[in-house]
Amino acid sequence: MRPYLLVFILLFPLLTIAQQPAIQTQQDTTATKTEQKSSPFKTGFYPVGFFDIDLRYFIKYNNYEGFRLGFGGITNERLFENFKIGGYLARGFKDEDFKFSIGGSVRVNEEHNTWINSYYFDDIREIGTMKFLTDDRVYSVFEPRLLNVTQFYKHRTIMANIQHEFSPKMLGELRLGHTKVDQIEDYQFVDNGVVYSAYETSEVTASIRVSPKTNFITIDDGRVEYFDGFPKISAQVTQSFPGIGGSDFTYTKFGLKLDYYIKRTNLSSTNILLEGDYATGDIPLTHLFHAYPNSPTKDEILQRFSVAGRRSFETMYFGEFFSDQLLTLQVKHSLRRFYFSEYFQPELVLISRHAIGDMSNPDRHLGIPFNTLENFYSESGLELNRLLFGFGLSFAYRYGFYHLPDFEDNISFKFTFYLKL
Repeated sequence: MRPYLLVFILLFPLLTIAQQPAIQTQQDTTATKTEQKSSPFKTGFYPVGFFDIDLRYFIKYNNYEGFRLGFGGITNERLFENFKIGGYLARGFKDEDFKFSIGGSVRVNEEHNTWINSYYFDDIREIGTMKFLTDDRVYSVFEPRLLNVTQFYKHRTIMANIQHEFSPKMLGELRLGHTKVDQIEDYQFVDNGVVYSAYETSEVTASIRVSPKTNFITIDDGRVEYFDGFPKISAQVTQSFPGIGGSDFTYTKFGLKLDYYIKRTNLSSTNILLEGDYATGDIPLTHLFHAYPNSPTKDEILQRFSVAGRRSFETMYFGEFFSDQLLTLQVKHSLRRFYFSEYFQPELVLISRHAIGDMSNPDRHLGIPFNTLENFYSESGLELNRLLFGFGLSFAYRYGFYHLPDFEDNISFKFTFYLKL
């Protein structure tokens, strides 16, 4: 696996030299930006006096919590111009447990929109997710894959960070955090002969996001993209230190991501998402990587009928693969929309996804069976989107080295949902 990561790192700077699009898209006017900022479905916040209600916390669903209802938000400039207090409270009806967060932020530099934040979280998190800190600052109204997630762990995290805009095209964040982990799954990690089910980590994470062709609206708790340009480049490094605050492990994690978008004169477009993740040291499965699987572990095709994600592998089963070295490539080619009427213009999207990975010491992870990705994982398919009220259909087929013996186990058939506001 390491030769693939080396090639990826060497070629990455060349891939980021973006050509000009065939269509020169004009940036939105100030009037458009004002209109988008006033819409809560664009920003994710609904202002009520001095408090902005965060729409992301109202209702969610996953297989562990069932329906999750909550309320959260953050104060705005009507209360204090350079100080914010925020948080959320949520409850899952299946696990019958409360989750919450509380904290505050202080702006120390208005020109570069520099904020120092401190928050406490008592919540759950999906096993094996790699999150780029700066991606959290760009609001997304809906991520369909979250409906299907099955494997979580509990965490209590206290963190402090500084967010800084080096320029309108470059975001940066430095975060210090200490986390106490308790298992939901039957999982144990073996380190130096000691078996851990509960453990603590102390991490320092530095993250940067460069969007040379993207413009933003800056809101109270993050940014909203209003000109979706290309490429978007994200890089992140995390270092865990043992002994600090009772931290049990030492490890290092690297992440590098390229999101490249091409729009053509015939109104077709191509989106390329290339990501490489690498971890070394004594690192439990909860903090390693998966390729964002999105297939429920059920036998029949119709039993697996659910909602397709935006960046997930639709034929890969939850918990099937984990890696400490992972390289993924996703290509989505959208054809020009079919025009039947003003209100019915479906879109056909051709999709190809590939992944390769490795796991240095899989025998250190007990209780959760999984495979590794030493060979190429491949799936291809199509989406027929916006058939009715934003809903469409998705089909994908798994082939290559990880093709399964039963034909129907390689097939994914789901619906899609793209909300246009």
